[in-house]
Order: sequence, then structure tokens, then C-alpha cells
Amino acid sequence: MIDLRSDTITRPDQRMRELMMQAEVGDDVFGEDPTVNELEQEAAALLGKEAALFTTSGTQGNQAALLVHTRPGQEVIMDDEAHVFVYEGAAISAFAGVQSRTLPHTHGEMNIEQLKKAVRPEDIHYPETGLIWLEHTHNRAGGTVLSEEYMTQVRSTADEHGIPVHMDGARLFNASLAAGMSPAATAAYADSVQFCLSKGLGAPVGSILTGTKTFIDQARKKRKMLGGGMRQAGVIAAPGLYALRERRARLQEDHDHAAAIAAVLRESTDLTIRHEVQTNIIVADTDQSSRSAEEWVTAAAAEGAAVIAYKPESIRITTNADVSAAEVDTACRIFEKLGASS
Repeated sequence: MIDLRSDTITRPDQRMRELMMQAEVGDDVFGEDPTVNELEQEAAALLGKEAALFTTSGTQGNQAALLVHTRPGQEVIMDDEAHVFVYEGAAISAFAGVQSRTLPHTHGEMNIEQLKKAVRPEDIHYPETGLIWLEHTHNRAGGTVLSEEYMTQVRSTADEHGIPVHMDGARLFNASLAAGMSPAATAAYADSVQFCLSKGLGAPVGSILTGTKTFIDQARKKRKMLGGGMRQAGVIAAPGLYALRERRARLQEDHDHAAAIAAVLRESTDLTIRHEVQTNIIVADTDQSSRSAEEWVTAAAAEGAAVIAYKPESIRITTNADVSAAEVDTACRIFEKLGASS
């Protein structure tokens, strides 16, 4: 089966497994795991931030950031398909006690004028705006990349009102590569940034939260509250460190593979792709197709390709490190065949 469901399905390669066995470890809650410390220091430097925190997942990193940036009763401005709003189990309200102020988006970008109007004025009837949320790349928009102009405008709006900005950069390195920007230049638009080691980079587990030293000191306590105090965590930090150093350069392969599949879908099927395929994610709509999303999933699986039904009328295809160029070619032939029979 050619697995195109997600870039989270990648398995650690032999080198990662060796590094896990060889990792120097200590108690991370005491700050004594040298491999974790090295990972955090290197991640912070790469993103141009003062400090970093190793978390069990992107969701945990996002929630720790919320707990530091906001207080109960405040409001967070985000787009209406943000991962934190759709996929994190209402943790934003259950844990941080804040509410979401959602705005429509176009390819992950909220309208700046609407964003400015969404910032709450001083009024006893309204919640305070505590945070502005960005997602980069944007998952449900099809792995799209936020423009530098847009991020500049968001940053300017936030600074005007004294509001912090958090970037859910689960696929930050896909975004910076596609935009031709360094990770630090990308991260500079946000006060805090979370990125995943276990998506495009292919590590088996973990994410990183970055920010100022004061912010990370506070986030470390919030991580503990969320059950994220890890002990000899060097065994999972080691493959993450390897992925951060060695696997960023190969992300272009995933982008090229996604572009090749998208071209076949456009030319040979009745699926509709409404976004430019910039990174490793394709969201193909089925509203004009003779097959439903579930029918496409079943038909593709029968031919040897695994994809997922994503929205009620769409499928998602995600290229990743475990799918070779030869397998991408095979997947293209599968979609051509399915297109011919639809």
C-alpha cells in the first residue's frame, strides 16, 4: 500500500533507531537530559528565538503557548479552519478558558481589515483580545503558505494593540522552504512558534515550542500541568535532533511529489483542486465528481493507494519521506486509472 494519508505515518529509519539506542540521557524534569537540552538549544537558534521546549506533540505545544499567553475569559483571533479550533478537542476552552474568535480565510489568510475589526475595544461587555493565531503551512487550506506581506500586516496589527502572536508552524520547514525564507525569518513574525518533528521531518514523536526565555520558563511549567514532564527523554529527542539537522533539505522531494500527483488529478480526474499546491498536501474536492470522498478512498485503496476523506466533500493526499519517487509514479497511474473509470 502506498500510504499518502499523512506525513505522520513515517517510520524511524535505521539511523534514527541507532541514535535512540545510543542517546545520552538524564532526567529532563530536572533539566538533566543532555540530548533534550541539545535539541532545545539547536531548535531555538535555528528559529532565532531565545529558548525552546521539547513537547510530546504539536497540540501540547500549542496548548502550553495558550496557557502562557492568555488568561481565562480572554479571546483568541484565528481563522475558522485553524487546527487549534478544529482538531484539538476544544482544549483551548477546556484548559485555557478562552474563547475562539474565528474569521473566514482564503488559503489560510484572514482578511486584514476583518482582523483589525475583530480586535476588541475597551468595553466591559466584551472579552479582551489576548492572542492572534497563525497557522503556517495551513493544513485544511491544502498546505498553503502564508505570504510575507500578510504576516507583516498581522504583526503590525498585533503590535499596534499590544497583542502577542502565536504561530502553529507544525510544518514550518515546508513553509519556509516553499517561501524561500529561512526558518528564523519565518518565525520572526510571531512571539512564539510551535513546530512538529513528527510530520515532514519524519521523527517518530515530538514537537518544539520556541519563544523568549521567560516565555519558555513559563511554558515548561504549563507543560508539566498538561502531563508533559518527561524523564529520560533523550531516547526520543535523539531522532528529533537528527531529523532537524539532516531531513530539512529533503522536504523539496515531498513538494515535487505532491505537484506531480496534483497535475495528474487535474488532468485525468473529475476532482477539483482549489488551491495552488505549494508544499506536500493536496486537498481535492469531490463536489463535482461522480464519486463521493468515501468512494474515492475505497477505490484508491483497492488499487493500492491510501488517502483520507478529509472534509465532507474532499480527500487529502499527503506526500512524505516514506513514499519514494517510484511509488509516486505508481500512485499517479492509479489516479489516472480511477479518473478513466469515473
